[in-house]
Amino acid sequence: MTSKTHTSRFIRRHRSAAAVALAAATALLAGCSSSSDDTSDDPLKGGKKASGDTVVVGSNNFAESILIADIYGEALKAKGIKVTYKPNIGSRETTYGLLKNGSISVLPEYNGALLAYLDSKATPKTVEETTAAIEAKLDSKLTLLEPAEAQDKDSVTLNAATAKKYDLTDKSSIADLKGIAKDLVIGGSPEFQTRHQGLEGLKSVYGVEFKSFKALDAGGPLTQAALKKDTVQAADIFTTDPTISKEKFVVLQDTENLFGFANVQPLVYKGSLSQEGTDTLNAVSAKLDTATLLDLDTQVQLENKDPLDVAKSWLKSAGLD
Repeated sequence: MTSKTHTSRFIRRHRSAAAVALAAATALLAGCSSSSDDTSDDPLKGGKKASGDTVVVGSNNFAESILIADIYGEALKAKGIKVTYKPNIGSRETTYGLLKNGSISVLPEYNGALLAYLDSKATPKTVEETTAAIEAKLDSKLTLLEPAEAQDKDSVTLNAATAKKYDLTDKSSIADLKGIAKDLVIGGSPEFQTRHQGLEGLKSVYGVEFKSFKALDAGGPLTQAALKKDTVQAADIFTTDPTISKEKFVVLQDTENLFGFANVQPLVYKGSLSQEGTDTLNAVSAKLDTATLLDLDTQVQLENKDPLDVAKSWLKSAGLD
């Protein structure tokens, strides 16, 4: 990213969750102007569906979701399908509604997290059971395509100093925090505070209650920086985040499977994709595994490559362009 134009587009595609929280409409409009084929409509307004010959690919407000949305969109474009992007919209609490009203056509989802949103009491034992449980609760206007092997879970992650202080390692469990969490501040996205796959589940499943919660972003630069600087001692960091190894963060074992499965899986507004489009996204899922996703995330988040360029390059290497 050497040109000012390239850098500007990259920045607009990576508005932080904090910026969204402070000025959602402004951040969204900036994000939506980043791709050459983007529409100018604000999806938060809802009510306006995409034209019948256009697939609108949306993403949540974190880097990996934007990257996967670019992969989906560019794969569809390679088949001659017209695509527009609505990147960096917000959290699931917003994007699910936009899918239901047809403002967006396709969204990268994570099966276990989506299920927890739809049914916090569900406890599937396999990926297949997870998909079935989602379909039982999913709005009738929506459908799931095939899940990828790639998984990216929420986690409770400690900075190196905190892990060392309490003699915790990546073999330790979240349950090991029960006696010490009262002395720790945990950070994450604002919605992590109220989700079952968040503070509520940590309390009910593990009996872990933290000293306080600091609202940051969805596993993004604000959360990473706060954990590194010890502003928070624990945080919700996504498990494919390359900063985990870079900063020697310690991810605790989720022994009670609170965070469940987290396979990448396209969520689609029914009728918005042709059979060719469906087959195309299923082909993407068939080739996307966790190691590949971590490598792609590293290119975007540590090497500062434009996610659109990373998406195009991977699709070409995978024979999907």
